[in-house]
Amino acid sequence: MMKSIPAIIITLCFGILISGCNTSDQVSSTPASSSNTPLAAPATENASAETVTPAEPLATPSPGPENPALPLSRYALSAELDYDTHVVKVDEQISYINTSDSELDELLLLIEPNSYPNGFTLGALTWENGEPISNYSLSDRELLIHLSENLLPGNAIAIIITFQLNLPNQNAPYGYTDRQTNMGDWYPYVPPYIPEEGWLVREDAFLGEHLAYDMAEFEVEIQLANSFAANGGELVLAASSIPEIDGNIYRYHHTPARNFVWTVSHLYLEQETQEGEVLVKGYSFPYHPQADGPALEETAKALTIFNELFGPYPHKALTVVEADFLDGMEYDGLIFLSHAFYDYYTGDPQSNLTIIAAHEVAHQWWYGLVGNDQALEPWLDESLATFSEIYFYETAYPDLTDWWWENRIYFHNPQGWVDSTIYEAAGFYPYRDAVYLRGVMFLGELRDLMGEEAFLEFLRAYLEQFRYRQASGDGFFNLLSEHTSADLSGMIGTYFSRR
Repeated sequence: MMKSIPAIIITLCFGILISGCNTSDQVSSTPASSSNTPLAAPATENASAETVTPAEPLATPSPGPENPALPLSRYALSAELDYDTHVVKVDEQISYINTSDSELDELLLLIEPNSYPNGFTLGALTWENGEPISNYSLSDRELLIHLSENLLPGNAIAIIITFQLNLPNQNAPYGYTDRQTNMGDWYPYVPPYIPEEGWLVREDAFLGEHLAYDMAEFEVEIQLANSFAANGGELVLAASSIPEIDGNIYRYHHTPARNFVWTVSHLYLEQETQEGEVLVKGYSFPYHPQADGPALEETAKALTIFNELFGPYPHKALTVVEADFLDGMEYDGLIFLSHAFYDYYTGDPQSNLTIIAAHEVAHQWWYGLVGNDQALEPWLDESLATFSEIYFYETAYPDLTDWWWENRIYFHNPQGWVDSTIYEAAGFYPYRDAVYLRGVMFLGELRDLMGEEAFLEFLRAYLEQFRYRQASGDGFFNLLSEHTSADLSGMIGTYFSRR
C-alpha cells in the first residue's frame, strides 16, 4: 500500500496503471501522538502474578497449512461496535509464546490506534489471574511491559487488556466514512522479535507499510450494538474468516494468520462463490452492479491460479471488499479494492479491478504465508505480488500478456533501486517504479535466465522455507544461489543498491 496519491490517477485505467496496495487518502499519514492513560511509574511487580508456562516444542519439520512449525501465540478478542457513534469497546487476552531463542525481559505491544488523537483509551491491564500490571509504559503506539522474570524460549505468558477505540473519520483501512467502518490493525499485538536485533518495529512513512506480524491464532467475537444504522440500512459485517452468527454476535476462528480485520456497512451487497474448498465472499456498494460480479469472479480466478502455481491457500475463506478509499490493501484472509476500481470498471480484464484483484490475492502468499520487513525490504512482498499478476494473465488472459508488460511496466520507464526502503522514496511514482515495477523487471530477467521450471521451483522453495516466518533479502538470495549456478552479479548490480 502506498499513500496519498491524487484521485485522478485512479481513473486512468489504461495508460497509467497504479499498483496494488498503494494509495491512501488518509487525513494524516503520521497522526499526532495521544495517550489517555498516564505513564505508570516503575514499580516492583508481583512475580507470582506472571503466569509463565512451557509452550509446545519449537521445532517441527516441513511446515504446511496444518503445521505452522512454530507454536502460535493466541489473541482472544471480544469487541462491541456502536456503528453510529464510531466507538468500539474491546476486551482482549493475549497468550504470547516466546518462539525466539532469546530470553525476554520485556513484552512490547504495538497499538496503532493510539497514533490518533483520543483514539485509544486504556481501561485495564492485568495478568491472566487478574493481578494489575503496574510496571509498564505507554508512549505513542508502544506499550512496554517490564517483566520481573525473563520469559524463556518456548515459554508463554498471558495478559488481559481492555480498551476503547474512538475511530477516526478518514478514508482508510482503519476508521469510518459515511459508507463503511473499517477495522484494520485495530488491536494491540506483539510484533516479531528478531534475535540480536530486538522487536521488529518501524516508524510510519508517507508511502508503503511499516508493520510486521508473526503468525498467530485468533478467536474473535464481535457484537454490533445496533443491527441497523441510524440513517437506515441493516448492518452487514465482513471479516477475514466466516463467522458463526448468533443474533447480532459474530464469532470467528482464524488461524494460522498474520492478523484479523473486519469491516461493517449499512450498504454492503453480498455475493459468494465456491473455489474448491475455499468460499470466496464479495461485499460491495450498490452503485455499480456491472462491477460487483467481476470483482468476485476475478478474485476467485486469481485464487485458483495461485493455488496451482504456488501451493494451497491456507484458509477456508477469502473475502473481497469494496473500499471507500483509494487503495488496494491486503490483510490475511481479506482484501480491499478501491471504490474507484468499481466506479471506472471498463467491463474487460484490462481494468484496474482485474489487475489489482490479482495483485492483492497474490499477497495471501507474498505477505500472508511469507512475512517480511515491509518498511526496509518492501520489495520482498510487493515485487513478488506484482510479478504474480503476469502469471495470472498468462493463465486467465494469455492474449493480454504483451499488453500487461507494456502498460503495467514499460509504459512508465521505471527507474530506481528495487531494494529501496519506504523512507527513501521521493514520492509515489519513484517508489512505485523502483520497488514494484523495477522489481518485476528483475524477476522477469531472472525467470528468463533460469527458465520457467527452475524459476517456479525456486519460488516454491522460497515459499516453503519461509512459510509462516519472516523472510529477508539475504534469505532470498542465499536460497536463489542453491537453485542456479549462473553468475547473477551483473543483474543484481543493475537492480539492487545493497548487494
